[in-house]
Amino acid sequence: MPLRQAIGSYLALARAVRCEPEQVIVVSGAQQAMDLAARLLLEPGDSVWVEDPGYLGAYATLNAAGAKLIPVAVDEDGLDVRQGVARGPRARLVYVTPSHQFPLGMTMSLTRRLELLSWAQKSGAWILEDDYDSEYRYASRPLAAMQGLDHRGRVIYFGTFSKVLFPALRLGYLVVPPDLVEGFLVAKAITDRQSPTIEQAVLAEFISEGHFSRHIRRMRALYLERVETLVESVEKELKGFLDIRRPEAGMHTIGWLQKGSDDRKLVRQAAATGVTALPLSAFYLGAGRKPGLILGYAGYSEKAIREGVRKLAQALLH
Repeated sequence: MPLRQAIGSYLALARAVRCEPEQVIVVSGAQQAMDLAARLLLEPGDSVWVEDPGYLGAYATLNAAGAKLIPVAVDEDGLDVRQGVARGPRARLVYVTPSHQFPLGMTMSLTRRLELLSWAQKSGAWILEDDYDSEYRYASRPLAAMQGLDHRGRVIYFGTFSKVLFPALRLGYLVVPPDLVEGFLVAKAITDRQSPTIEQAVLAEFISEGHFSRHIRRMRALYLERVETLVESVEKELKGFLDIRRPEAGMHTIGWLQKGSDDRKLVRQAAATGVTALPLSAFYLGAGRKPGLILGYAGYSEKAIREGVRKLAQALLH
């Protein structure tokens, strides 16, 4: 309970999430959060909207639950709700990353959020809101979560400490509507009984004593320096070949390639020089795949970033 209280207080202040501590369920990272939601809310064959492109981990979890995935395009305002309604009017669930779309990085507009909430309320669908790295926003303060706009209890909100602290921690959280709390608690207990209690106790104090908020502020400043180094280096070494812009949030950005480029082949060429990137085209379910490279920067020093971009240029231009 102390950790659930600390998470609830933090989310209320930082993300405008509305909940009681009893609605917070501690889980073993975001993957378990999605798995529990899929087990409890879906029957085999149920339709689920997913962002296209989107998070492969979510695709895998929903597929494992027997869901029928309906790819819905995203644009500068986020998930195209009208397209979703046209393709899957009877969808049971919507998986969405509104604060920082993965992998493209846009923020879902207020108009789209309200449109999605209105449709979910009328249709009886659930919204699974993945708030995976919203703390790291550089253009402005972190945006309020969609859950705070939900007055009908249709949003299941979740996040993780694995990305903002360290991956091996394996602690995350769900915020579920009151009517679903008992079902999620039972499902969690059946799955693995409980998450590690010592880590929970330490994390509860870390948050309550203000260390977590200070950590976020320090890392936000550090990651901003690193992403600016990445953008400057790419513009210097790969100008005209890779189009990159400073992201508004997150720990990765997209290097856009020219139309018709084979991003998977280029990723293999980069790997041969010791540089790891991900092909954007691999994250699409439907048509209209756009080539690009997903480039992470949070875990590397500025020196390492410059050296990595030089190696990437050698691999891609020679």
